[in-house]
Amino acid sequence: MPKKKQKQKWSQDVTDNSDAMDLEGGVFKQRGAKKIADSLKHSAEESPRRKASPFQSAMSMLTFYINRAGKQLSKSRLATLDRAKDELRKDFGKQPKR
Repeated sequence: MPKKKQKQKWSQDVTDNSDAMDLEGGVFKQRGAKKIADSLKHSAEESPRRKASPFQSAMSMLTFYINRAGKQLSKSRLATLDRAKDELRKDFGKQPKR
């Protein structure tokens, strides 16, 4: 009996085949917000596949991950990822003016 071709989710296809930037493996599994932000920043600055600025690319990938994971994220994990957004803004000098 031939194996059935496993249908891939569109979000995985986007991650694998789009012109989005290349990410380090396991970037979103890291525990610390600073480590996630640093990895995204490094990937955004080094990736030849990105089309936007490094900041926009890094923030887009983080937001994409948060949106795709949705309700499967625990409150603490979501809080860590939200802190990673703040760390990215700091790293790129994009802090909101107060």
